Amino acid sequence: MPALSLATTRLLTSGHNIPILGFGVAYGFGKSEDPAELTKPCVLEAFKVGYSVLAAVDASLKATKFDYLDLYLIHSPPSGTSRRIEAWRALVDAKKQGKIRSIGVSNYNVKHIEEIKKAGYELPSINQVELHPFCQQSPIVEYCHANNIVVEAYCPILRGKMDDPIIVDIAQKLNKEPAQVLLRWSLQRGFVPLVRSSNPTRIKSNAAVFDFELDEDDVNRLNGLDQDAEGAISWNPVDVE
Repeated sequence: MPALSLATTRLLTSGHNIPILGFGVAYGFGKSEDPAELTKPCVLEAFKVGYSVLAAVDASLKATKFDYLDLYLIHSPPSGTSRRIEAWRALVDAKKQGKIRSIGVSNYNVKHIEEIKKAGYELPSINQVELHPFCQQSPIVEYCHANNIVVEAYCPILRGKMDDPIIVDIAQKLNKEPAQVLLRWSLQRGFVPLVRSSNPTRIKSNAAVFDFELDEDDVNRLNGLDQDAEGAISWNPVDVE
C-alpha cells in the first residue's frame, strides 16, 4: 500500500479532504472532571504532535463564530425513515448554503444510507461507526467502500482494553504498543480511526504509527478476532428502525 504519514488525507465526495488519523475530543464520559478543562490541554498537545482537528460541533455557526463547518455528522440514525430523511435534507440544504463543506452520518447501517439514495439525495461523505478487530461491521464497511463513503472508526483502540493475546503478541513482535498495532490495522483496512487520549505521552505514541506496517499474517490474525455485533464495546445503534 502507498506510504502513509500524519499528513496523508483522503478525498471526500464533497471535494474536500480529511486526515487519515483523527483526534477525538469527547472527554468526560463517566468522570467527575469538567470536559472543557480536559479538552483544551489535550487538543493543544495534539496540535504539537501534528494532528489536523476537524470541526464537529453541534453549536450554531453564530455560537462558534465560524463562517462554515468543515464537517457535520448526524450522530446516530433517528427513529423512522421520515425523520431520518428530514434530518439529512436539512444537512444537504446547509451544505448548499455554504454553511458546511462536507456532510456525513454516524452509526448508519446499509438500510439507512439506502433510504437516502432512494430519496434522491447525495450520499454521505463519511459514515462513522464503531470499528476494531472485535467489531468489524463488514456489511457496512463493504457498502461504504462500494459507494465511495469514507469510513471513520471510533473506539479503534478498544477504550484501552488491549490485552488480547493476539494483539499483545503482534505488538511484542513489532516492538510497538498495542494501541499502535490497532491503529495501524485500522489504517491498513482503509479506515480513518478517531483516537482519544488525555495523556500527552499516549497522544504522541498514537500518532507514531507511520514507521511500520502489519504484514498479511498480522492483518489476518486481527481480522480473525471479529465477533460482529457481539464484539461492540460501545453504544452501537446501527439497527435502529
